[in-house]
Amino acid sequence: ITSLPSGVSGSSLVLLSTQTASSSANISFTSGIDSTYKEYQVHFIDVHPATDNAELTVNFRDGGSNFDATKTITYFRSFQNEGGSDTGVAYNTTQDLAQGTEAADLAEDIGNGNDESVSGVFHLFDPSSTTFVKHFISRAQSYNGSNYSVDCYVGGYVNVTAAVDGVQFAFSSGNIDAGTFKLYGVV
Repeated sequence: ITSLPSGVSGSSLVLLSTQTASSSANISFTSGIDSTYKEYQVHFIDVHPATDNAELTVNFRDGGSNFDATKTITYFRSFQNEGGSDTGVAYNTTQDLAQGTEAADLAEDIGNGNDESVSGVFHLFDPSSTTFVKHFISRAQSYNGSNYSVDCYVGGYVNVTAAVDGVQFAFSSGNIDAGTFKLYGVV
């Protein structure tokens, strides 16, 4: 397809910033998330934990200095081990949050072996709204510490009426050893 049908519009991504982790405690986007765009995306590429079997997490800032906005999420995954003997799709209640302020899991049990990492796309919708909750979704593919391919699906909302003006990614334990994070505005 070289063009969209008449009356159908497409979207494009505007790169706002890139951060490269190197033994980083977290990656925080504290500028560039404002009322300019109705959707923001963060692409995280080959993010490698320093600690084995760590969860990649996200949290939000809502006008203050802390990343502790109240959020509710749901989490499920599909998985298969390298031998193909263990496969499935599962809802995972241990990763869910109900009106929690702690960081929300985006991917679980990511290995820290030389070839293990996680990549994916995180979407944040209308973060500057002061009327509605701020919805977000994420899809992450990881190679976990037990030699599984795990595809994680997360959906939720930041339950505040204040604007969300910052997003922070971290591992549940240890540093982000390596990885690239790209913030985009969606036109």
